[in-house]
Amino acid sequence: MLLSHAKKGLGLPMVMEIDGQLVGQLNVSQITYGSLASASLGYWVIEEYAGRGITPVAVALATDYLFFERGLHRMEICIRPENEASFRIVEKLGFRFEGLRRRYIHIDGRWRDHLCFALTVDEVPRGVLARFEKGQVPPGVADVPELVKVQMRTPLHLPPR
Repeated sequence: MLLSHAKKGLGLPMVMEIDGQLVGQLNVSQITYGSLASASLGYWVIEEYAGRGITPVAVALATDYLFFERGLHRMEICIRPENEASFRIVEKLGFRFEGLRRRYIHIDGRWRDHLCFALTVDEVPRGVLARFEKGQVPPGVADVPELVKVQMRTPLHLPPR
């Protein structure tokens, strides 16, 4: 399915590689052109390579490519609230917190909440990677407001079926 979407221009699967070894994957999905000009980005890295700066650079490069080569306006990353490693990536790169998405993606047999972060091209006129490398990421943009933290601890009560 990833290759099918890539051929149609709707997705962009990539791998992260160190010295010829696959260490992770980055996948851009839901690529939409026209008025929305947006995409969603997800990633994973092998645990032994986590914390080495590989994923933030890969995310920055992919975002810059889609902004400056493919003409997209907005990139979104949605992560599970307990995924501290992914939170550090959006924080390092200055993706702005946008909100809580309740029961957003079906994972491991359950609908899971996700936190949504985004960037637009006008926020990074010289690119995500350049801003990151020069230490120019605005502090606090990825911070999750206390009200949202409370909402995440509050069960979502739905009417019985």
